[in-house]
Amino acid sequence: MKNVCQKIAIAFSILAILTLTACERPPVDSKQTGYRGTGMDQINNPRTQEQLAKINEMPAGIPASPDGPKAGAVYKNIKVLNNLSTAQFGVFMVSMTSWVAPKEGCSYCHNVQNFADDSLYTKTVARRMIQMNQQINGNWGDHVKLTGVTCYTCHRGNNIPKNVWFNPVDNRGGNMLGNANGQNNPVDTVAYSSLPNQPFASYLMEKSGPARVIGDTALPTGNKASIQSTENVYGMMTHMSHSLGVNCTYCHNSRAFSSWEQSTPQRVQAWYGIQMLKDINTNFLTPLSSVFPANRLGPSGDVAKANCATCHQGVNKPLLGQSMLKDYPYLAPNRDMPKDSAHSTAQ
Repeated sequence: MKNVCQKIAIAFSILAILTLTACERPPVDSKQTGYRGTGMDQINNPRTQEQLAKINEMPAGIPASPDGPKAGAVYKNIKVLNNLSTAQFGVFMVSMTSWVAPKEGCSYCHNVQNFADDSLYTKTVARRMIQMNQQINGNWGDHVKLTGVTCYTCHRGNNIPKNVWFNPVDNRGGNMLGNANGQNNPVDTVAYSSLPNQPFASYLMEKSGPARVIGDTALPTGNKASIQSTENVYGMMTHMSHSLGVNCTYCHNSRAFSSWEQSTPQRVQAWYGIQMLKDINTNFLTPLSSVFPANRLGPSGDVAKANCATCHQGVNKPLLGQSMLKDYPYLAPNRDMPKDSAHSTAQ
């Protein structure tokens, strides 16, 4: 009997250890960001911060002279960045390869027997992604500030960024319980909550509505958001919070969540981020649906699209606010470049 009790105790101990591995153990750092009593604090775990610092290490840049013959005059079939010097063009090709396809090398996008050949779909996609970088850096400064983005911001050495999303499969009619709306299927996307785990189509496409559940007027005309739409909004907000490694009060004032006047400046920047995602998902990524092969499409036949985690990857400033654009200024046309990464202010 004694041996049985010991085995049971050991089993419970192992279960307790496995259960508590998802919990944060102290000590944690706390920083008050609002008035006392409002619960506006940012909590950080030093151990997690160390891990995130490694994930967000910035690769060394490779400066190149803008002088000399232009790439468009020297090489065949250069459709973007043809105004770069051959030195800049060569450096950028090497850099982009290390950012996106370090294992495959040049052959990921090019027919190495004929670099001018456009037969590989990845080359067509890469051209459009360069233009997307220029669009973000040139026209979405309200979100990316002077820090901007490069291919590495999202890809981090992967062919496909780790944090992307596809349209969810509509299972209505095929499930006796109806449409689960992605609930009770906890994934990292929404911090393993039971909220809808794919709320992005509702808020991150061109014709998407605002992530809002509180009406501008009282009942009976206002505040009529359904339970499902409310859950979608909370799923989106949870995703944003988890993607940036912050809590709700990073953007919202806890005493008046809906009030823009009482919110932090980060809420405005987050709003611009949502508009930016609508732009790139609708105008740059979705139109590539016919270019990608079937194995690169989602279950609904759509391309992989971006959300907050695609760039941020657990920190409120991608790459911890370090800018790579000083070495690749042609990815941010028509704007001033930061003098060094220490002066970066992007969120």
